[in-house]
Amino acid sequence: MNQTTNTAALENPPPARAWAGQRVLVVEDSTVQRGYLAGLLRQLEFGEILEAGDGNEALQVLERFGEFGTFLVLTDLEMPGMDGIELTCQLRERCLARHLIVVSARDPRLLEIIESMSFEEGHIDLLGTLLKPVQLDALGMLLARAGNKAEPRTACAQPDRPCIDVLKAAIAQKQFVPYFQPKIAIANGHLRGLEALARWQHPERGVLAPLHFIEALEGTPLMADFTLLIVEQVLERLTEWKHAGLPPLTVAINLSADNLAERSFIDRMTELVEASGVPTSSLVWEVTETAVMRQLSQALTNMGRLRLMGYGLAMDDFGIGYSSMQQFARCPFTELKIDRAFVNGAAQWPNRLGVLKGALDLARSLNVATVAEGVELMEDWQLLGKLGCDMAQGYLLARPMPAQDLVGWIKHDRRRLKALAEQR
Repeated sequence: MNQTTNTAALENPPPARAWAGQRVLVVEDSTVQRGYLAGLLRQLEFGEILEAGDGNEALQVLERFGEFGTFLVLTDLEMPGMDGIELTCQLRERCLARHLIVVSARDPRLLEIIESMSFEEGHIDLLGTLLKPVQLDALGMLLARAGNKAEPRTACAQPDRPCIDVLKAAIAQKQFVPYFQPKIAIANGHLRGLEALARWQHPERGVLAPLHFIEALEGTPLMADFTLLIVEQVLERLTEWKHAGLPPLTVAINLSADNLAERSFIDRMTELVEASGVPTSSLVWEVTETAVMRQLSQALTNMGRLRLMGYGLAMDDFGIGYSSMQQFARCPFTELKIDRAFVNGAAQWPNRLGVLKGALDLARSLNVATVAEGVELMEDWQLLGKLGCDMAQGYLLARPMPAQDLVGWIKHDRRRLKALAEQR
């Protein structure tokens, strides 16, 4: 299945190509395919391009350059000797390369196996998978995910887990702030809402993503204070934007399982909103199936209370749980957010397309708005338009940004988003 050209991806490259001049290894048993892939990598400005015919040869090549001596391994799945799945397992366990992309011309579900593997505790970052024939723009989009990860990890370590005292001080000093990612109406390209995504403005390490702190907060009494700090700042921003003349916006905020199940937290949160003067209809609380299921009775009770107060409720990451449909049907959701796993690449992957269609049909039958997450390719944007999805969110449209950048982004990107809508 061919991947059509996505000019938007290359017209808006990342600020700096983290891979420029870096070493890459192509693992492919076909000489013709190796040459083709090497040609794409040269166009993307890689430096030294190495080649191997199977997994065993690949490991020998990587070992010559030591720990994280290679920026990227680009490997096929079907090869004699050690195949691509076994090579992927080896790379997860060994500190030989920083990033991995897997390609195949076989059944797309084989690539889904790779994407389903856990890389969180591994020693290599999976940037993604691609169906053959690989196209330049699709490869460039995956490489853009490497972002600022060009520096090797030290001793294969995971991000430092902050202690409770450090987190408590960070909350007291309001070091946690919301960044905002736009949700765009697919029909006309208009800004329909925002999602608030927490960031840690660390005094020494700069802006840190949630993987550096959320796990440490979950299950502790600090999670409530952390969430309320984010809510407080979102309310302040909504008030500022109203005074600046922006049209009314809705902002979605994530609630953890502990938040959702605790009545006293819901009371504190709603008191904060009431005191701000921001209408309840301006806020959407995002919850995952896991959050609902952990303490089902309390979660359902509080979700009912929130809906009665006029708040929106969104099921986040729909499709990745065991009983997403059941929970979605039984809870008073106003919005369905379809996980990026079933959106990104859906135009090329029949199995993802099937799940995506099913989710949209379910939402329509229940009269619930739909949001597709992880929209990175023009083909996916156009497919969502044809399938009747309401809103989209992802790097093709906008990256998460500080509050002070939003007004400028709206003025700068209005025409681009309208043009995108016309191409759906």
